[in-house]
Amino acid sequence: MSEKRKGNAVIGQSGGPTMVINQSLVGVIQEVQKHSHIDRLLGARHGVRGIINEDFLDIKNIPAELAERIALTPSAALGSTRDKPDHAYCERIFKSFEKNDVRFFFYIGGNDSCDTARIVHDMAREAKYDLNVFHIPKTIDNDLRVHDHTPGYGSAARFVAMAMIGDDYDNKSLPGVKIDVIMGRNAGFLTAASVLARKYENDGPHLIYVPEAPLSLEKFLGDVDRVYSKIGRCLIAVSEGVSAPDGKSWAEKMSEHLEKDAHGNLQLSGTGALGDFFAEQIKSKLPNPGGKKLRVRADTFGYLQRSFPMTSEVDAREARLVGQIAVKYSADPAVTEGSIAMRRVPGSDYKIETFLTPLSTVARETKHLDPSFIVNGNDISDAFKAYVRPLVGPLPTVGSFAEMK
Repeated sequence: MSEKRKGNAVIGQSGGPTMVINQSLVGVIQEVQKHSHIDRLLGARHGVRGIINEDFLDIKNIPAELAERIALTPSAALGSTRDKPDHAYCERIFKSFEKNDVRFFFYIGGNDSCDTARIVHDMAREAKYDLNVFHIPKTIDNDLRVHDHTPGYGSAARFVAMAMIGDDYDNKSLPGVKIDVIMGRNAGFLTAASVLARKYENDGPHLIYVPEAPLSLEKFLGDVDRVYSKIGRCLIAVSEGVSAPDGKSWAEKMSEHLEKDAHGNLQLSGTGALGDFFAEQIKSKLPNPGGKKLRVRADTFGYLQRSFPMTSEVDAREARLVGQIAVKYSADPAVTEGSIAMRRVPGSDYKIETFLTPLSTVARETKHLDPSFIVNGNDISDAFKAYVRPLVGPLPTVGSFAEMK
């Protein structure tokens, strides 16, 4: 190995944390210990912000027992960030890298994080600084282009499916209309996973709305009225980013003062406003059956979806794997950048293989639900169930007196 391919490495975590993001971190640590091209592995506290502040932890040789406990701990062990480096910011990153002889940069995150990795890599090339940059995928939104699916999604989808099972039985016990708002700014993968809650006829969610299918208030109210009139209750799963026919999200239309992060993303989570808005539309515009006041409730799952300490076994295993693979690629002198992606092996029940795709193919833009996964703008197909079920794993076994019929 040439001297050019040897030096220190920095690893950071970025964007919204997940239940398995630390599995990827530990995967990198474990694999670095097996190779000689990386001298020190520096963990940057709060991503790129930690780099410019030189706020590092030397984590290459942490005890194995501690590493395993960190791997099982949700959210970002190093701390995360929403910073988006511009030219001046990157110059500060390079100064920090030069000072600390950093030649390898591993960045764990979603599409905005991959864009950060791309910017850093491109500017390093312009500056003729020898830096090898690898994006390690992470996002509960599951919206990275090229990737079949991403670490973090399976566990969050499992949370959503289990939460909807519980909420459906709650709604059966005290019938009414219930709205659950689920994360998903531009892609509906997480909300779509709620379909796995169904086991028996008339199980909820009865209506599922995703950003890919524009939703008018007329359709929404008509759907709710139809379901409620038929079975006397209605459980609804709706993405936080669901849009109106004019292309604007309902959250954006109903609020003039939504905050934005450094990447220009609207802050949709952390507020119950969207659920309350839809609930009020139902209360005010649908008739009260039998003259009784319609019982309407709304919940926003919010940040619990990404950091609840309950994981999918497949998700945890794959999250560690992509971290390990990133380090293996970093040892190849012919490779200087890329995102570690997964794809399914054709013909298998469920088996994946990893490959490297250029940062530019993943950065910035969003992958959406395939149209074949969406039914009538208010439901999810069996094809999606087949796609998501292996990622989520077995769900709790439920029972009903309906089985006695």
